[in-house]
Amino acid sequence: MQTTILNTVATPPSRWGIAAMHLAAAAVAVMVGLGATSGATADEADAKGLFKAMSDYLAAQKAISFGYDTNFEVVTKDQQKLALASSGTIFLNRPDKIRVTRSAGFADVEMIFDGKTLTLLGKNVNRFTQLAVPGTIDNLVDELRDKYDKPLPGADLLLSNVYDALMPDVVDVKDLGSGVIGGVECDHLAFRTKDVDWQIWIAQGDHPYPCRYVITSKLVPGAPQYSAQIRDWKTGAEVASEDFSFKNSTNAKMVDLKELPDIGDLPQHFAIGGVQ
Repeated sequence: MQTTILNTVATPPSRWGIAAMHLAAAAVAVMVGLGATSGATADEADAKGLFKAMSDYLAAQKAISFGYDTNFEVVTKDQQKLALASSGTIFLNRPDKIRVTRSAGFADVEMIFDGKTLTLLGKNVNRFTQLAVPGTIDNLVDELRDKYDKPLPGADLLLSNVYDALMPDVVDVKDLGSGVIGGVECDHLAFRTKDVDWQIWIAQGDHPYPCRYVITSKLVPGAPQYSAQIRDWKTGAEVASEDFSFKNSTNAKMVDLKELPDIGDLPQHFAIGGVQ
């Protein structure tokens, strides 16, 4: 049985395409009181400072690993909201090596990048493809998003300068105080742009890593939403040694990219804006 969902959100003219361009669901709108206007400037400066500290911390880490859990919401033509959940891991060595796994029930995918070649392996179908994408992780993120329409999970947070990549389009900033994610006390910040609202929870202390990241698109009625929660954060010597070369241990068949089914955010039985 095929499930028809509303049109996906149009790609915004910025890096928000990384997560927002596929969103097609609604988040509940909540009115939040944030105190007197006179404190807005100080709050904004504090929030930007906390976000910049996170960006600088991430840039300084040459080896990073973490697990993640995502929720990608869609809305059907009958206005029913559905959440597609996935989990995975990321191992990263700056500037040009990364390994990403993602399991979503309908998909079991691994991405391996060694600075020259990207390998995409569909474990559940035992097929793989390889793309020549020489350069840094930043370049890989751009190529996957713009050329191949295959955004990396949480890719906004993998860039070498998160602050400079995400802040230029921001028109409103709020410091919402503290929150707790996975038992970790975090600074909770909210940002607005023309196309999206986004929130981030940053671990307090000497290791200000992102604990949760939520993007809400304003390009589709109902405010589509995507969220990623990070766990098992490790850096430096804590990161297990990782091999970023592809070894075809299962004798997977090499195919063209279009022949790798179910490696995106939606299973094949979901039709975007179509008719059953």
